[in-house]
Amino acid sequence: MSQTTHVGASPRDESLADLAARHGLSVSGARPPLPEYVRQLWGRRHFILAFSQAKLTAQYSRAKLGQLWQVLTPLLNAVVFFLIFGILLGARGGMSKAEYIPFLVTGVFVFAFTQQSAMSGVKSIANNLGLVRALHFPRASLPISFCLQQLQQLLYSMIVLIVIMLSFGQYPDLTWFLVVPALTLQFGFNAGLALIFARMGSRTPDLAQVLPFVMRTWMYASGVMFPIRSMVEERANGPSWVADILSANPAAVYMDLMRFALMDGGYANTVPAETWLYALGWSVLLGLGGFVYFWKAEERYGRD
Repeated sequence: MSQTTHVGASPRDESLADLAARHGLSVSGARPPLPEYVRQLWGRRHFILAFSQAKLTAQYSRAKLGQLWQVLTPLLNAVVFFLIFGILLGARGGMSKAEYIPFLVTGVFVFAFTQQSAMSGVKSIANNLGLVRALHFPRASLPISFCLQQLQQLLYSMIVLIVIMLSFGQYPDLTWFLVVPALTLQFGFNAGLALIFARMGSRTPDLAQVLPFVMRTWMYASGVMFPIRSMVEERANGPSWVADILSANPAAVYMDLMRFALMDGGYANTVPAETWLYALGWSVLLGLGGFVYFWKAEERYGRD
């Protein structure tokens, strides 16, 4: 009596992975290919905008002055820096008060955009784990949304900045239109920076406690309160290559572009044309690099 030979495996022998593949199922939360991820992110653009606006509205909802603190906070910082660096330390680099105050306020507002983008980005995943674990969406939506929130806050602050410019004799001309490409490039850089810190902060929450010290050091090295070249070469008698390196760092680059766009003569005339190339390079490098770096860990957010 011959035995019957069975061709192929029985359904009982089929693995769960093969069964899922045969029915078109995929792993929940798996990282999609990069082009598909970009498409999904674009599809959530309305959520990103609405989420950023909601966070902006709620930021000072419990304060009596409400949204005025969006402008008052950087202005108060500028007043403190003016008293310390502009008057006590005399670090104006030969600028008059009429030129130094627009220089200082522009630096404070523009650097705050980068600083707050990084600070909100590092906590964007860790502080929204409930949302990350409950819903399926591209996780990059969160740090980008927080960065967009900071851009909206800066745009409100620009109203006050323009008033200050006019008060100190800095009147509108065609260079003011350069604010748009300057902020566009800075947003690309800030978004990439927020994405990098978002991934790092999701694995190491303590980074949020260390980052303020890093940002404060970066601020002092970027010429927010004083012209870098004057401070390094004239007051500190340092070599010119040190000033070149500090001037090429991204925070200094984007501040200089905004000062060049909004201010006339004096310091604005010392901003070299290659600053735009630095701005473009930093925006592309951090924007694309940070996006890819964040995407590579997409399936781990909310699971570590």
